Amino acid sequence: MTRLQNWYTGVQGFTEGVLTSRKRRRLQRQERQKKKNPVLDWVEAFLWAAGVVLLINQYLFQAYQIPSGSMERTLLISDRIFVNKLVFGPELLPGIGKLPGFRDPGRDNVIIFENPLYLSRGPVFDVTQRILYMLTLSLVDIDRDKNGQPRAHFLIKRAIGVGGDRIRIAEGLVQLKPRGMGEWLPENQFKKLTDAHYVTQRLLGPDDYVAIHAQAIADAYKTAHLTPDPVVTKEAQLPVQAYGDQYEWMGVRYRTLYAIYPEQERVRSDWRQFELGWYIPKGWIFPMGDNRDNSKDARYFGPVRIRNVLGKAMFIYWPIERIGPIR
Repeated sequence: MTRLQNWYTGVQGFTEGVLTSRKRRRLQRQERQKKKNPVLDWVEAFLWAAGVVLLINQYLFQAYQIPSGSMERTLLISDRIFVNKLVFGPELLPGIGKLPGFRDPGRDNVIIFENPLYLSRGPVFDVTQRILYMLTLSLVDIDRDKNGQPRAHFLIKRAIGVGGDRIRIAEGLVQLKPRGMGEWLPENQFKKLTDAHYVTQRLLGPDDYVAIHAQAIADAYKTAHLTPDPVVTKEAQLPVQAYGDQYEWMGVRYRTLYAIYPEQERVRSDWRQFELGWYIPKGWIFPMGDNRDNSKDARYFGPVRIRNVLGKAMFIYWPIERIGPIR
């Protein structure tokens, strides 16, 4: 019985010691909390919250603001959206490495990717800009040009072509020939076959293309020190919508130069690119804006590597009247 009492007493003492120690530590923490500078306490809370925001933005969902009308009517200027970064694999760190995703970007997906034409100001600036952009949920963007406008480090477009496709474009109209298909299909007809429901917007009409073609021909003749037909000269003076179609203009210009200089390899190569269109290799995509006549897209910089795709546009969260999924 004495042995049992001794054991009981020992257990009781040990338990009381543990509880007393825990209470003492709790009281000490409370005392330290009382003595802590309120400003330091606020800073710690802010840093903790900022860390959570950065982790969510970097690896899960990031907020972006739409800077241009290239995706109208799907996305409007100043729309604020969330991008799913997990689905295609987030970057390990801003601008560094890439983790594996659940799948690759697919046809018709609205994606965000690194602008191939962007000129970096250096890794330190890029990382700082992206951290501030993520922390403020796209409210603060320090990457601006001399006019105060945001520089396009990232672009948001729709994946029109995928690996194995051929694409050609004339007067802003897209034709596709997927792998295994023997004929070219207009985009609208191809959309019916793939059950795609996105809507494209055009700003140019047939009369605009009369002027665009004439201006391109006149420029090619000027380059060759020749005088174009008077009809071409007259049509070149017709007004064109402000947006124009630079891709079509370049294609007609190269075709005209090839007719003048068929022996020149460089001219023949440029002409052939526009005549044959694009082939999309495996691991690449061909993104275009839904607002075809106001979009600097793959027509001007070519296909984009899938590894440079940062996420899938998922949801509009502002303004309130436009809240909803992105399709």
